[in-house]
Amino acid sequence: MAEFECRLKQYRLFQNMTQEQLAARVGVRRETIMRLEKAQYNPSLKLAVDISRAVGVPIEEIFLFP
Repeated sequence: MAEFECRLKQYRLFQNMTQEQLAARVGVRRETIMRLEKAQYNPSLKLAVDISRAVGVPIEEIFLFP
């Protein structure tokens, strides 16, 4: 799996959203959001798009691949 940097936490907090709220909004478990924020889980394209829309930030600003 490719290593990446995930800035999801800062954008989620900027929107005053909990992990639980974001998870419910994009249809995953809170643990998935937690693992994404720690860059321990590589999201599907659909999940990345859903998260991007939920926090109002382009995908490439949230998930950075070297």
